[in-house]
Order: sequence, then structure tokens, then C-alpha cells
Amino acid sequence: MNTAAIAKVISGTAIVCALMCSCMKGSGLPGIVPLPGSVVAEKGEFVLLGESDIYIASDAEGMEYAADELKTVLSGICGVAVLESDDPGASVVLGLSDELGESSYLLDISPDRIKITGGDPAGVFYAVQTLKQLVPAQAYNGKAGRVSIPAVVINDSPKMMYRGVMLDAARHFFTKDEVKKFLDIMALHKMNVFHWHLTDDQGWRIEIDSYPELVGTGSVRKRTIVGKDPGGEYDETTVYDETPHSGYYTKDDIREIVEYARRRFITVIPEVEFPGHAVAALASYPWLGCTGEQYEVRQTWDIDDRVFCIGKESTFRFFEDVLAEVTDLFPSEYIHIGGDECPSKMWEKCPHCNRRMEQEHLDSYRQLQAYGTFRLEKFLESRGRRIIGWDEILEAGISPSAVVMSWRGTEGGIKAAKSGNYVVMSPTGYSYFDYYQTRNTENEPLAWGGYLPLEKVYSFDPYEGLDADDKKFVLGVQANLWTEYIPDFRQAEYMLLPRLAAMSEVAWSSASGNYPDFRARLADFLELYRSFGYTFSETALRE
Repeated sequence: MNTAAIAKVISGTAIVCALMCSCMKGSGLPGIVPLPGSVVAEKGEFVLLGESDIYIASDAEGMEYAADELKTVLSGICGVAVLESDDPGASVVLGLSDELGESSYLLDISPDRIKITGGDPAGVFYAVQTLKQLVPAQAYNGKAGRVSIPAVVINDSPKMMYRGVMLDAARHFFTKDEVKKFLDIMALHKMNVFHWHLTDDQGWRIEIDSYPELVGTGSVRKRTIVGKDPGGEYDETTVYDETPHSGYYTKDDIREIVEYARRRFITVIPEVEFPGHAVAALASYPWLGCTGEQYEVRQTWDIDDRVFCIGKESTFRFFEDVLAEVTDLFPSEYIHIGGDECPSKMWEKCPHCNRRMEQEHLDSYRQLQAYGTFRLEKFLESRGRRIIGWDEILEAGISPSAVVMSWRGTEGGIKAAKSGNYVVMSPTGYSYFDYYQTRNTENEPLAWGGYLPLEKVYSFDPYEGLDADDKKFVLGVQANLWTEYIPDFRQAEYMLLPRLAAMSEVAWSSASGNYPDFRARLADFLELYRSFGYTFSETALRE
């Protein structure tokens, strides 16, 4: 995914939302999420019989992925057999058209056939995700008898080319199969960037051949704090579970997951934290820190003062070795280097860091951090990559090629866009899905805090505060799932859904409607969640 492609905003053939809603409800069509650009109901229905023959009218790279997705959908419905055909008159036809934009599609369902035309293979894939919603949800669990799909013409395209979701696997580890399920959920919602948070104080989750102790030591937390973290006030009354938590992804695991994502038109962006959130790495290799002390992988959630030493050249040799292996594994244009929540306490006492500041004529410790960031960026550029980081990287200045992920509100993103840097809007107030979904938290699983109801997510305007010239620097939006208080995948699904449906509409729909309209359409989408066995929050629907 290159910058030009990511930055391009494709406007669909948007129609007035009231007309859209009327068309869906009046025709018996299910509500579609995210809202398509144009929906026109036709007469009749396409009936799925015992066999469906598919004709693929293009041999473009990626068409087989879209076709495989369609086969999976159809073959899962009441035992329908799916056959490839050489006949252009087959009952299902997949093709491409130069007249459609990137990731756009035309889904034309008549009583005689289903015809899917994409501007590219990704567009065909997204049409299949829409088709999933037109199939009666009961058909996926074998409870439907005669299965029919309403005749309809849908013309659709994405508003934003970066539609991201972040999963934190450092605080709690998720298996390879669980990550794949996460990717399937993303694909259903037409989200296309998987930001994978792989390293932090509480765990290092990616195998690095040149530094085996990163997973030998850094992937194992000997115990975890129980209940709400008191934020640094730890004493003999602090309770721990006394249970080791461990796990990491081998290189083969990562290759498999990256390929799995690619076949769903999802780009995987890894995050390797620098210079803060470093304790798991320092526990593995103490010389990476300012003091060289031996630490344990962190067992609590508060921000830690123990960070990478920027004064030592050995730190940069370490990161160049690590990032060389990371870029070999991940083909994404962007590599996320974190950059957030990095205290300078250790640097202030460190002779190596203070010597570095003198040598480089740096006036502040934030400039010291910027020095380190620039060095990592230069190395990544030598390997054909670019950095993306949380908005703290703005504080001492960044290069024109760096991308800013704005999380402390949208102010950092607005500042970056006005300076000509590309931006992903991901503010806590709209995008942090580790926040509670209700004010009545008594019966909810423990969460980080805050309150982010479904309606608030839906109200997110990532362009607010930007003029027309600045808006072109907003690549897109991202939902974040931090997992300090999410110990298993079932709870991850619960926190993600249905809020991801709201975020998907923010990211995808140029013709997005008002919240009551979204809620009406969401009811049909929830039936699909149930058919696929996804866990979602009923509480979020009552707010």
C-alpha cells in the first residue's frame, strides 16, 4: 500500500441517506453496514440452488483471493457446491472495469445471475463482503430452507484508503488462529490495515533470530497484577495472579498471518516500540538500558521510566538488526515505531545520553528522542520503508515523510496535516475500544476506563478542524484495542463489536446516514455476527 494509494479519497455515487433507507426498507433488503454509496432495489430474487458456477473474467493478481472468498461464502450456505466455469454466462461472474475506482465495486444481482465488477480485485472482495449481508443470516447455520438473495444494484466505493484496527498482543497474547479470526472480522467490516502492537513493557511477541532472548526472556511475564492498576502505587497490598503469561509469534507464524491478511486485502503494519515501553527488551538484554541493571518483564500496567538508552551506539545496532528482520517479514510500506509515553527520567541521569546531547547540540530530552527517531527513520528509508508513530513524535519535530497517528485527541493530527505530514486519526475519545461501552460498569468486564458508547464512535468526524487543502493529508482512521484488561479473545470480540461497525462506516461511507438509520441497519448486521459465532456487546446497543 503506497502513500498515493492510501491518500487517495474516492467519492462514491452518494445519494441522500433518506432515499437510501427508504429503498432498503421498502424493498425488503437487509440493512447494509457500512452504508454503500448507492443501492437500487430491482424486481425478483436470485435463488441459490445446489450448485453455483463461477466465471472469473480476469486473471489479474488477487482475483483468485476474491473468488476464494466468494466460494467460502456460497459453499457455507446449505451445502451449495461451487464450481468454476469457462462459460461467461455462468450464474456468478467476477470481473474488473477501468471505469471503477480503486477498491470500488458494482454488485448487480438479478434473478438470472450475480455479477460482480470491481475497479480492482480488492473491490471485488469488498463486493463479496456486501453479498454476505444480502444472504439471509439463517442460511449460514443451515436453518434456512430455500435461500434467495434480493435483486439489487449496489455501486460502492470507500471514503478513506486507510481503514485501520490495532490489536495489542503485547499485554495479552493471542494465538495465531485468534489473530486470523481478528482479520476475518476486519474483512467483514471492509477494514484494510491491521496495526499489530508486538512489543511493550509487559511482553515481546516477535521472534528475532539475532536476539533470541527477546522471546526467551522477554515473552514471559511471571505474573500479572489483579484488578485495576493503582498507577504506580504498588506495595505489599498489591495482588498478583502468580500465573506466568507468555507467548510469541515465530517467523513462520508471522509469514502465515501476513499472507492470510494479504488474501483479504489487509496490510499488516507491525509496531516495535522505541524508545519507551521497553522493559521486556531490557529484561532480555540489560545493556539496552541506561544503567545496565537486570530487570524483570513488567507485571503492572503503568508507564515505566526504564527506557532504551539513546546515548549508546549499541542501542542503534540492536534496532537496526531488529528492524532488518522486521522488514524482511512485513512487506508494508510503513513500520510503526511507537514513540509514545516515554519519560526522560533515566536519560537525565545517564552520562551516555547527556554526552550524546552535547555532541549533537541538543537542547532538550525530547530533542534527544527526536534524534533517535530520525536515526531509525533513516535506516528504514534505506530499506525502502517509512515510519509511522504516535503523535508524541511531533514534539521535537519530524521529517516530512513521517506519518503521525493522532491519539491524544485530533490536535496532533491537525498540526501534522497543516505541516504537510500524512495523518491517521485515532483519538482516544472516538477510537479507543478498551474504554467502557456503558456508564453502568458494575456488570461489565474490567476495562481501562473512560466511556465510549456506540453513538460516540459513529459521530466521529476525522476531518473536523481541517480545511480542504489539509484534508488530503488525512490517510484515514483507526480503532485501537489495547489489552491490559482483555485477557482472552472472547473479551476482545466483546470490546470490538459492535463498535467496529460504527467505525467502519466512518471510514468507508461517503453517504453515511444519521445514527438512528445506522442502528436500524445494524440490527441485520448483528444477525450475521450471531451466525458467525462472534461475541458482541448487547450493552452497547442499550446506550
